[in-house]
Amino acid sequence: MSPFTGSAARTSDWEHLRVQLADGVATVTLARPDKLNALTFGAYADLRDLLAQLSRERSVRALVLAGAGCGFCSGGDVDEIIGDTLSMDTAQLLDFNRMTGQVVRAIRECPFPVVAAVHGVAAGAGAVLALAADFRVADPSARFAFLFTRVGLSGGDMGAAYLLPRVVGLGHATRLLMLGEPVRAAEAERIGLLSELTAEGRADEAALGLARRLADGPALAHAQTKALLTAELDMPLAAAVELDASTQALLMNGEDYAEFHAAFTEKRPPQWRGR
Repeated sequence: MSPFTGSAARTSDWEHLRVQLADGVATVTLARPDKLNALTFGAYADLRDLLAQLSRERSVRALVLAGAGCGFCSGGDVDEIIGDTLSMDTAQLLDFNRMTGQVVRAIRECPFPVVAAVHGVAAGAGAVLALAADFRVADPSARFAFLFTRVGLSGGDMGAAYLLPRVVGLGHATRLLMLGEPVRAAEAERIGLLSELTAEGRADEAALGLARRLADGPALAHAQTKALLTAELDMPLAAAVELDASTQALLMNGEDYAEFHAAFTEKRPPQWRGR
């Protein structure tokens, strides 16, 4: 995302999110625990705009996405979203669905790794938010459910039909998106949906530890790796290796590459600067 801004001012007032920043790590918590962090129109918009703001500022080197209370996110609020969408016309519905997709794009395109810390339910849009993250850390209470067909909609919501086959394979993705059945943590780990399965109640702690490790590392290298992983999903090999070559040439001219060599020579840990 571009660091250049328009006239919109920075804000720290997020009605639907709890945001903490510490030493390059942002912790963003979905904060409607009484509703299992069900998403509203405002919650989608806040998350989209927050990710854009953090991307522009370039002060965040890793982000944890978590849920308050006893679950990660139960998806779109049945009363506040599904009820309202029944009275919308096609143009309004298209605007809403494009906005939800913009949230997923913001997670995939932000220049820092995103770690989803999942406990309890991650359903519907909540499952897709976790899917869009670069890492998914969960405890045994976690269960994922892509519920869109259960409400009469396509299972390919918010990019799920694009992302999920690339994470777990077409066979598992077809089953999860078509049937909408819940997948508990043990199976999610088995099919590759999880990056790490923790002990009970330790997902937030483990996710923060991973984010801290990432934030302490070479931020520019992480950003470019994330960008290439997304860009090369549909590229032919010839285009992918050319993009890799161009990226490496640029990074080899950067400060972090030189710092690694200096640190190796001096037998000390590198001091990464993200440049």
